[in-house]
Amino acid sequence: MKILYLDCFSGISGDMTLAALIDAGADRDYIDEELRKIHIEPFALEWKRVNKRGISSLKVDVLLDPNRPPEHHRHYSEIVEIINQSGFNERVVKLSLAIFEKIAVAEAKIHNIPIESVHFHEVGAIDSIVDVIGVALAIDSLQIEKIICSPVPLGSGTVRCDHGIYPVPAPATLEMMKGLPIATTPYAMEMTTPTGAGIVSGLADEFAKGLPPMIVESIGYGAGTRDLPNQPNVLRAVVGQLDPFLSKYQLSHGQLQQDHDHHHESEHHHHHEHAHPTGHAHHHHHDPAHGHSDDHHHGHDDHGQHHHHHGHESHSHDHEQHEHDHHHHHDHHHEHDDHSHGHDHPHDSGRQSLHTRPLRQSAAVHRHKPSDEDADATPSPTLRQ
Repeated sequence: MKILYLDCFSGISGDMTLAALIDAGADRDYIDEELRKIHIEPFALEWKRVNKRGISSLKVDVLLDPNRPPEHHRHYSEIVEIINQSGFNERVVKLSLAIFEKIAVAEAKIHNIPIESVHFHEVGAIDSIVDVIGVALAIDSLQIEKIICSPVPLGSGTVRCDHGIYPVPAPATLEMMKGLPIATTPYAMEMTTPTGAGIVSGLADEFAKGLPPMIVESIGYGAGTRDLPNQPNVLRAVVGQLDPFLSKYQLSHGQLQQDHDHHHESEHHHHHEHAHPTGHAHHHHHDPAHGHSDDHHHGHDDHGQHHHHHGHESHSHDHEQHEHDHHHHHDHHHEHDDHSHGHDHPHDSGRQSLHTRPLRQSAAVHRHKPSDEDADATPSPTLRQ
C-alpha cells in the first residue's frame, strides 16, 4: 500500500502541501495540464527553489492576470460546479470536493447559515481553488492510497481577514480540527490556514506523532511564505510503501500468552510406575516446568478399576484384582496443594516413595507443602519493547 505522511511541524497551508507533493515526485506537467481545465480567471503557476533555514524546498505561487481582477467571493455551490464541470477524473473530483466540503460545513456553523448559502472569501479566491485542486491532482499522480498526518500546530495571536481582526486559529480552522490532534507552537502567528485545515480534516486517514512503519521512497519539502526565527517554515511530505513485513514483526500479547500456555502443555508430563505381579506396568511422567497446584488422587475399587484424577485431565486403567508394589516417582518443580493416595489392597511396606518426605506407613497419604522455590517458578511473559 502506498502511503503519504504529512509532517506538519511548521503547520500546513494549501500552497505548502502542493509544493511538498511536487517535490516528493508528483508529475508537475500532469498537474499544470489538468489545472488548465478550470473555468476561472487566467492564472499561471510559478515554481522556484528556496532555502528555509538550511532546507532546500519548493515554493509555488499562483500568478494572476493583472488585466483580469479575480473574484474574491464565491459561493460553495459555485465551486462545486466548477470542479464537477472541469473534466477531472473521478478520484480528483472526490478529493477536491472532500476538502471544500469540510471548509463549507465549518463556515456554515460559524456564521449560522445553511451550507448552500456559504460564500468563501479568501478560500474562494482563485489561488485557494488552484491549491486545493492541485493537491488532489498531486495525490492522484503519486497514486497515494492512505494519508497519515502528524499533530498540527495551529498558531496563536490574531489575523486580519475580510471580517476584520480574528483570533488565531481562525474560527473555521479550529472548527475543522475538532476531534483531531493539534500541537503547540511558540509562534504568535497563523501556522495553519483554513485551506490547510480542510486538507487535513478532509483527507487524512490517520494521525501519528512520528513516521509510521514504512519503506520510504521519496521526500518533499514545500515552503511557506514566511520565515520563522528558529525553525524552517516547510511542510515535509514522505511517500513510501507501508511495511509489508509489519505483521511479522509484531506479536500481540494474546499470541504471546497462547504460545506460553502451549509451551507449558508440551512440558507437562506425569510419571507414576505401578508394578504388578501379573506383569502389568503403567507409566505416567509428570515433569512440569511451571508452578501451579494439582490434586492427585489414586484409588482402586473392588472391580480393579484404577483411576488417576489430576487437576488437568483424567486417566482410567483396568487391572485385575491383585496385590502389587506401588512405586511413585515424582520430579516436581511446582507447587502441590494436596496429594492423597488411597488403596483398598495392601502395599509392600518395605518400599518408600522417592519424595523428600517419606510416606507414613500407617496410611498411603502424604502432603507436600510448597517451597519458596516452587512459588517463584512461574515465568513472566516477555513483552515486546
